[in-house]
Amino acid sequence: MSGTDEYVLSTTVLVIGTGGGGLRTAIELKQQGIDVLAVGKRRKDDAHTRLAAGGLNAALGTMDPEDSWQQHAADTIRESYFLADPHVVMTVAKNAARGIQELTDWGLPFAREADGRLSQRFFGAHKYRRTCFAGDYTGLEIQRTLLRRAKALDVNIIDTIYITRILEVDNQVFGAYGFDIETGRRTLIRADAVVLASGGHNRIWRHTSSRRDENTGDTFRLAVLAGARIRDAELVQFHPSGILEPEEAAGTLVSEAARGEGGILRNGLGERFMERYDPERMELSTRDRVALANYTEIAEGRGTAKGGVILDLTHLPRDKIFERLPRIYRTMIELQRLDITREPIEIAPTAHYSMGGVWVDTEEHSTGVSGFYAIGEAASGMHGANRLGGNSLIELLVYGRIVGEATARYIRGLERVRRDRGVISLARQEIDDLLANKGYESVRSLQRAVRNLMTEHAGVVRNEVGLRKGLVELSQIEERLPEVGVHPDISGFDDLAHAFDLKGSLIAARATLESAIERRETRGAHNRSDYPDQDPALKVNMVWSPKTGVVREPVPDTPDEIARLIEKDELAVAGRLVE
Repeated sequence: MSGTDEYVLSTTVLVIGTGGGGLRTAIELKQQGIDVLAVGKRRKDDAHTRLAAGGLNAALGTMDPEDSWQQHAADTIRESYFLADPHVVMTVAKNAARGIQELTDWGLPFAREADGRLSQRFFGAHKYRRTCFAGDYTGLEIQRTLLRRAKALDVNIIDTIYITRILEVDNQVFGAYGFDIETGRRTLIRADAVVLASGGHNRIWRHTSSRRDENTGDTFRLAVLAGARIRDAELVQFHPSGILEPEEAAGTLVSEAARGEGGILRNGLGERFMERYDPERMELSTRDRVALANYTEIAEGRGTAKGGVILDLTHLPRDKIFERLPRIYRTMIELQRLDITREPIEIAPTAHYSMGGVWVDTEEHSTGVSGFYAIGEAASGMHGANRLGGNSLIELLVYGRIVGEATARYIRGLERVRRDRGVISLARQEIDDLLANKGYESVRSLQRAVRNLMTEHAGVVRNEVGLRKGLVELSQIEERLPEVGVHPDISGFDDLAHAFDLKGSLIAARATLESAIERRETRGAHNRSDYPDQDPALKVNMVWSPKTGVVREPVPDTPDEIARLIEKDELAVAGRLVE
């Protein structure tokens, strides 16, 4: 078929994204008796969720009976540097056990102790062992389990559609527009509500744990064009351990589970350096602290010749590695022909997770636009300035159910939906204009330029001068956008998708840079060399839109039952930033 054909689909609720958050939401809607369609731009069995290796958290007490959901919430809020929304955190912590039970009921093969109890292990900065896992393939098993459940419920999934615009008029959504990546056929989807579950924006950095063509920032673009806002775009988690080579795989993660199982970090001089940054927790410290430690060792000349540090697992028993870390073992054999039972791994910090995202309310994850919701990495509120390992996967399960229930309630109370032909025509014209443009600018080269400027000016450590230089460079790239050439061919319409990816990346980069300038402090994953201290006055969320720029929003107070469990002395920032 030619790219000018248009296919019309109708559904009650459209879910954009077929990873864990999108699938769990679609499952709940189907269980609620609501017609739902889930669409994605990557094969549904290859969604980003499948890459998550380490595990998911719930205070089950199977290993440490003294654990509680309140302590889980306290650990999360403390390590968010008090920027997480307490209600969101408490909701996830309270409902985490239910999420684990659902997966168990649906057949996920969690690791178990000899007596049948679910195994739980430590993940960085958790007070107790509360991370459930399935080897180091936890995300893959979650994706498989949710897909089986979705199939059993006959959830309609189409995984070749790239959504270019959410359709909205008078602050109410009425569907979405896009195209089939393989055929180019336009797709108009009429829907009474839309759930955005399309991930984050960490692909706009050069070293990133995301694969090509995912997490490019299209979530930000879809949201703001529909009238939503972005919260905490500057709060991006840099995972401590991305591999350095081969070049095409640079940034691929070595799971935090490697440190959780006893991996040791050494610099190029052979020193076990974490004692300088967190002598109590060492390698089990939080991701932001370990990432900053790795960065600092490299920046101050104590890294390896290739610009990394060493993660050593060679002291661990081979059987333990094969049982607990099989994915890491296989990945390193495949990518580097490196046997981690005999040789250490060279790693460096890599952009990993968007802790900010679309602004949502705390109860239902509504965006402020009627009928429009967001979930998972596309949303914000759970993680603040630092995400604890294992919290993102359980968030998908808890809020997948909640968002599904909330959307079902919205649908049942809906009296009318207005649809606007002019809005649809605008979505059509946007694609027409790109396809008609045979300019000389390469999409890929402009994407690389964005990634280079974000790495240079908005990486692990930032400052005002660099961030403002980044904005200047970003404006120069934006000026070149009208000259982008789009050339679909017999292999498909990937080139058109890349052009929309670029549009998303430009919006995400601007939101990040402008928000990072306004956060003039060092807090969690946000490190400012010109403002090395934490500023109590900036215990706020930065909320951004193209119309208003950055607006500060107060963070609600933590309830007393959680606040008294937080060990405030662990928030000391002394030694966090050495420059």
